[in-house]
Amino acid sequence: MNYGETLGYLYNLRHHGIKLGLENTARLLSLSGDPQTSYRCIHVAGTNGKGSTVSMIASVLREAGIRTGTFTSPHLVSFTERIAVDGERIAEDDVIRLARLIRGRVEAAADLTPTFFEFVTAMALVYFREQGVEWAVLETGMGGRFDATNVISPHVTVITPVGLDHREFLGETIEEIAFEKAGIIKEGVPLVLAPQVPEALSVILRVAGGRSAPVYRYGDDFRADLQEMTAAGVRFDYTALSQGGRMRGLFIPLTGAYQAVNGAVAVKTAELVLGSCGFGTDVLPRLIRSGLSRTCWPGRCELAEFRGMPVLLDGAHNPEAARALSETLRKVFLSSSGGSAGYEGLILIFGAMADKDIGEILGPLLPLARAVVFTAPSYGRSESPERLIGLAGEILDRGGTGGGPSLHAAPSVEEALDLAASLLRRDEIVVVSGSFYTVGEAKEALGERAVLSRLREHG
Repeated sequence: MNYGETLGYLYNLRHHGIKLGLENTARLLSLSGDPQTSYRCIHVAGTNGKGSTVSMIASVLREAGIRTGTFTSPHLVSFTERIAVDGERIAEDDVIRLARLIRGRVEAAADLTPTFFEFVTAMALVYFREQGVEWAVLETGMGGRFDATNVISPHVTVITPVGLDHREFLGETIEEIAFEKAGIIKEGVPLVLAPQVPEALSVILRVAGGRSAPVYRYGDDFRADLQEMTAAGVRFDYTALSQGGRMRGLFIPLTGAYQAVNGAVAVKTAELVLGSCGFGTDVLPRLIRSGLSRTCWPGRCELAEFRGMPVLLDGAHNPEAARALSETLRKVFLSSSGGSAGYEGLILIFGAMADKDIGEILGPLLPLARAVVFTAPSYGRSESPERLIGLAGEILDRGGTGGGPSLHAAPSVEEALDLAASLLRRDEIVVVSGSFYTVGEAKEALGERAVLSRLREHG
């Protein structure tokens, strides 16, 4: 198989769609000698904050000298973002090599038809073994109970805030979705739990109790007290309530009040992991402080520049994430509501997938914008700019306040950036949001080189 054939095979896997279940991944890994048993794992599920939390945990483990693998999804620009060891992305040549290797095993099995995500999960776990990883931090793709990543036997599990997303696969209610996320909880394995709405909390605690899993719960066992929030990041105090320990002035170079909460979840997880590795309480604060400060997670309130204009990239694609972004814009970026960054207004570029709750995502952001440019990233599930303008008009009409932002359409993300540049006034900022796909194409337009960018679950 040459390069082109292997790449074509990976692209074609996307046509198998999404199929929740563990059998295919378990068989793939068995055919590969069960690489996931070669290292210890942390498993992270939830609706929002998974990727940021994975990045923070991994950064602290690397600071401690632990060889650390990360598996996250989706990617923004390059497929290689998904799989990394010690912060270094997998090389394109290794992607192709592993695809050939695992494809050969699939074809030899004859009756095995993995989905794209199942195949990529196997690639990551095999790669971690090859690279001598000691700890791997894995983010679920969707849900938890039947997610392909749930073939691992984690030493710690983490559940970030649960909200309404992927309802067509996970259920229509918070309780149903929480039950799916709680599927990563294992017998006797510690669970670090972020703040949850009551409906999710009761389900998760019931599952944890049934599996005798010790629970370290935000607000009961540990917490974050936000001290400062600027465009550069957040500074917070971490308190281990059950132990009386405190770390003051921890800094994460990611902004938004929710990042302090994610940071506290990451700290608690790191304390459990590093403690199990023999690190004493005398060195933990230094490692945690330094590791958090080196965290890098693109596409989440990421400030960039396009032809001299400031651009904020945030992949908010569900109602909870949109509300969090709205709060950050008001408290950090817009001078009218006291934001320290001092921008006097914003132009919103918005592109979303048609199967999302677009009205609930758009609602918190519309009132903040002077103008909105609706666009469509180049994926089949994208909602049309014209339909988005119609939805925005309906939201503004229901508001009944009159006025509102001017509404515009652009057929591509790059053209949306060009149009935003023509609309932008002095001391304003452009905000790109609505989907990770929209943010990814914006990053390409800003000059980031794409590697296998079209290899996605939902092409």
